[in-house]
Amino acid sequence: MEPTALRKSLENGVIAFPITPFDDDLKLDLPGLRKNLEHMLNYDFRAIVAAGGTGEMYSLSLEEYQKVVETTVEVVGDKSTIIAGAGFGYPQAVEMSRIATKAGVDGILALPPYYTNAPKEGLYSYYQAIAGETDLGMLVYSRDWVKMNADDAEILADRIPNLAAWKDGQGDTRAYQQIINRLGDRFHWIGGIGDDCVPAYYSIGIRTYTSSIATVSPKISLKLHDLAAAGQTTELMEFMARYVTPIYEFRTRMKGYEVTAMKTLMNLTGQVGGKSRPPLAEVKASEIPQLQEIADTMMSA
Repeated sequence: MEPTALRKSLENGVIAFPITPFDDDLKLDLPGLRKNLEHMLNYDFRAIVAAGGTGEMYSLSLEEYQKVVETTVEVVGDKSTIIAGAGFGYPQAVEMSRIATKAGVDGILALPPYYTNAPKEGLYSYYQAIAGETDLGMLVYSRDWVKMNADDAEILADRIPNLAAWKDGQGDTRAYQQIINRLGDRFHWIGGIGDDCVPAYYSIGIRTYTSSIATVSPKISLKLHDLAAAGQTTELMEFMARYVTPIYEFRTRMKGYEVTAMKTLMNLTGQVGGKSRPPLAEVKASEIPQLQEIADTMMSA
């Protein structure tokens, strides 16, 4: 999609971030991915992201990345907007942008580079390089060490004509509001740090968020949007307390659980979560019973 069409397609709803399943030998499980995607297509997501952060983009070879993106395009087709992640290092990110564009995705999600000490000018050049390999709309993902302010966002908007949307991964609503106030309708604005921050994001006018819970329970992620968008505060907070906060509290126990806990929940609910590749660590056996309780509650939604 060209940038304006991509922005329009992402309005008012949930963007789903599927996991990438690996088998017991840590090999790519494409039949499992296909099964998960087919299940997700039963629900009305604004977009589905191939090989994003939840999809362990950083642990895929370029050949595997291509297979994940092509499988996603084949299964999803025109039933939803398809976005592909691109990032890690300069050559990988540029090649991912090329691969995804050729495969037929609708947009590119630019993740931060691996180097954590880059100056701002270097970051601008990095995002420009990714965008320069495609005529599709691109989303910048401001997360972890890449903390952009309004000046940075304006520079990127001026330098990258096909930059269509901004995905916040910081959870700092004060800083995000300042960026939104400066750039206005030049971007589509997305809440991107997690399902647990939906109340905060929607309180400042955001109406699209990215969900990892969608890969386990699409119904929960969509209901969360509906309650927040309708301003049903009491019902929203009750829903959060029952279905969302417990899993996010669990995920804080160890770095990487934001992926491996979701995969374990999928395995516990009869879906294809599979294993995760190092350096991510699997959920401890002693913690599985608590995750089973969370899974049972989520499946009752």
